Amino acid sequence: MTAGVAQASPSDLQRDLDAIRDSGAVGVQARLVSPGKESVGSSGTSVRGHHVPVPTNGHFRIGSDTKTFAATVLLQLVAQGRISLDDSVEKWLPNLVQGNGNDGNLITVRNLLQHTSGIYDYPHTAEIEMQTEAGFRKHQFKRMAPEKVVELSVAHPPVFAPGSKWEYSNVNYIIAGMIIEKVTGRSWRDEVRDRIIRPLGMHDTTLPGDSPFLPWPHAEGYTLTGTGAFRSTEVSLGWGGAAAEIVSTTKDLGKFWRALLGGKLLPAAQLAEMKTTDPRGLYDGYGLGVLRHVTNCGIVTWFHDGGTPGFATGGAVTDDGRTSVIVSLSNDGKIKDQMAAKTRLVDNAICRSR
Repeated sequence: MTAGVAQASPSDLQRDLDAIRDSGAVGVQARLVSPGKESVGSSGTSVRGHHVPVPTNGHFRIGSDTKTFAATVLLQLVAQGRISLDDSVEKWLPNLVQGNGNDGNLITVRNLLQHTSGIYDYPHTAEIEMQTEAGFRKHQFKRMAPEKVVELSVAHPPVFAPGSKWEYSNVNYIIAGMIIEKVTGRSWRDEVRDRIIRPLGMHDTTLPGDSPFLPWPHAEGYTLTGTGAFRSTEVSLGWGGAAAEIVSTTKDLGKFWRALLGGKLLPAAQLAEMKTTDPRGLYDGYGLGVLRHVTNCGIVTWFHDGGTPGFATGGAVTDDGRTSVIVSLSNDGKIKDQMAAKTRLVDNAICRSR
């Protein structure tokens, strides 16, 4: 443990971590940062069937939390006057979203970021297949250009007219990453590194592209099934791009979220746009790459949960950006009891810190 970091055990944080373990999680780590205080803890094991403590500085795939990084870059470009949220997909990526009832002229950048585009989500189909070991092996080392991912999505009719409904769709953010590249002339990865990761000193955050490996240290990742589990640590997610690719730690991820809500990454106008939610979305509303969640003690928080083969990420940051809690489970599989225990840890950590 590093100097100045408060030991979580036998604190309330540790008890909540143990509750997540007891709910069936293989391993879990968490970090709570509030003004003048930092607490870390872990529970469970890094290696299923063995007693190997989960490292509290362990790397993990943050999954859909990547979307917030992409949304932040696009909103920075809006602030610079280089793009508008009301621009159409067709304006920036001609002919990409056309056919089978799809029309990029009718889909705006805002629709993409807020999941109101109506575009069929091919990545979700693959995600469901990967919940079985056979499906995981099929897609484990997938290599696919973003244009191909969009092509496979647009091969289906839209699930609704743009703006008429809300439905989560990973392909929205794959397209968003492509728009970043078109606007800047650089990859979305380079823009995220230069605009967010390097300025904030997020030294343990990486964009691995197609590499299936995690930096050390890390817990092993597992996918839970109805009859057991299989190891799913190594997986290529470069094809998920701006929707799911980033690898980070609880320390770095908390640093990002506190900077974002603290106004260090976006001007006030663009941060307000990001926090303008669609009530049809998840939790208490979905903004532009962020989820609004009101804790059980009434505190408004923001975050973006993430899940990939082997890992599930949760957390919250207060509206003023002063307090954050980040949780990483070293398994995926949407087990209801685990998700409920994770939410209790997040709520308790935020409520007890005030």
